[in-house]
Amino acid sequence: IFHSFFIQTNLQPRPTMSSQDQKTKPEIHVLLVAFSAQGHINPLLRLGKSLLTKGLKVTLATTELVYHRVFKSTTTSTTTTTAIPTSYTINGIEVLFFSDGLDISEGHISVDEFMNLIAKSGPISLTNLIKNNFLNNSSKKLACIINNPFVPWVTNVAFELNIPCACLWIQPCTLYSIYYSFYNHLNHFPTLESPETDVEIPGLPLLKPQDLPSFVLPTNDIKTLSNVLKQMFQNMKKLKWVLANSFYELEKDAIDSMAEIFPITTVGPLVPPSLLGQDQIDDAAIEMWKPQDSCMEWLNQKPPSSVIYISFGSLIFLKEKQMLSIAKALKNTNKYFLWVMKDKEGDEVHLPEKFIEETKEKGLIVTWCPQTRVLVHPSIACFLTHCGWNSTLEAITAGVPMIGYPQWTDQPTNAKLVSDVFRTGIRLKPDSDGFVESEEVERAIEDIVGGEKFEDIMK
Repeated sequence: IFHSFFIQTNLQPRPTMSSQDQKTKPEIHVLLVAFSAQGHINPLLRLGKSLLTKGLKVTLATTELVYHRVFKSTTTSTTTTTAIPTSYTINGIEVLFFSDGLDISEGHISVDEFMNLIAKSGPISLTNLIKNNFLNNSSKKLACIINNPFVPWVTNVAFELNIPCACLWIQPCTLYSIYYSFYNHLNHFPTLESPETDVEIPGLPLLKPQDLPSFVLPTNDIKTLSNVLKQMFQNMKKLKWVLANSFYELEKDAIDSMAEIFPITTVGPLVPPSLLGQDQIDDAAIEMWKPQDSCMEWLNQKPPSSVIYISFGSLIFLKEKQMLSIAKALKNTNKYFLWVMKDKEGDEVHLPEKFIEETKEKGLIVTWCPQTRVLVHPSIACFLTHCGWNSTLEAITAGVPMIGYPQWTDQPTNAKLVSDVFRTGIRLKPDSDGFVESEEVERAIEDIVGGEKFEDIMK
């Protein structure tokens, strides 16, 4: 794909130049534009690291919210100014910030409100960033912009500025096929009148309503995010390429099914380098919460394949009833567990004191952990996960069995893939209200940790 990138942008590797030529030849740049979520930014940064090895200069543009969440605490400035610094650098990639229209002093706002804000402020702010940093600078040539699906208006900005644009699809290629079919009306999907409609799409297994991404269901109440994806899939003629954080051998049928419609090219898995046998120091990634490394020493004291790792990513916050159901199952199974649990500010959520006391010899609860190091630790037996795509890819790469507890967006489909297609885990069965009883969580743990399914999944 990188060889193809050079050819399609007419950027052949440069021949040896004289010192005078080197002074006048502009640097070839790629601009990555990301939505302000850790799981959206890190795949783009890892793609950017690969592009750096091809002799390109790489810049990431993301919103000011990321500056406040990630970079503000690292500044060494002693001034009292509230102005955001010009840029930061992450392992060779420059990071610039544009306005998302959000006033963080006003506190939390809904997803819909934030998406509306960024859709209004983002195009103007990003256009100015591109003009100021690239188009008005003769020493730089901006060859391509690569965005992700949740900032689809970036494609319009690139089109208006006559800059080639690619999209990095950050979910499975299976989801790409589903959304393409849904937003282009190529298949029948569940409706309010026919909520139990199954979906048949070439290259994919039969999908029941509970296997579909939440945004295509008639019950979806987060219309803004659905409209964002609709905008992308109905505006794809402005994209030159769609790249995917996946790999061909994992999703061959889904990828082949799109080859004649709108091809998708895999450039993954874009996971931490240590999972691929490389040096972790080379990773270009951010952490929106500070990991608690103390959990690694705790894991060192536990037997091989004995610990249940539980994490629902950076965006999911379970309701109390759901947490208590998991807690009851953990107590009843009497297994070791490492549980990442936080609130929207990254602080720890407290379970009943009785549970903490009764499981103090078996469990450790942290607000955030170094997930890559945890997944490859020999004491880990399985991963109870929301099935976000980044976590799913990391678990597959690390060879850790999964218990899928999906919540929304692509996660139900990812859980279907894990249990029925990849066969690298099992999926919890909720009741009619979507709630998973503690007995179901307990059954899944017993099946995987020391159960007969463990060996099959490991194979």
